[in-house]
Amino acid sequence: MENQEARAFQITPRDNVATALTVIPEGTFVLLGDGENGLREAGEEIPRGHKVAVSPIRKGGAVIKYGVSIGEATEDIRAGQWVHLHCMKSCYDQRSAGLDIHTGAPTDISYAIE
Repeated sequence: MENQEARAFQITPRDNVATALTVIPEGTFVLLGDGENGLREAGEEIPRGHKVAVSPIRKGGAVIKYGVSIGEATEDIRAGQWVHLHCMKSCYDQRSAGLDIHTGAPTDISYAIE
C-alpha cells in the first residue's frame, strides 16, 4: 500500500533509525532527511514520533540516531520495524526496560493506595 502522506525523517546518513513525522501504517512511507531519501516499507504501524528502522539492526547492535548510539537492540530488528522499548534498551536511561511501551509508566514499581 503506497501512502505518500506517511513520512519519517532520518537526521544523519549514519542513523539506522528515522523518526515518524506522521503515523506510518504498514506499507510504503516517504523517508526524508540527510540520508537516502525515497520510498521505504514499514512492516507494521509506527506511531507518530517513534522510531522506525531504516536498516537491519542485529541483537546487541547500536541503535543510531543523531549520528550517535542512543541504545542497544535487545533482539534482531528488521528494516521497517517499529523501534521502541520492546526491542531496544536506552544507553541513557537504565530504567527504560521497566517502562510500559505505550504509556511510559513504570511497570517495575508497585504503588500502594490507602
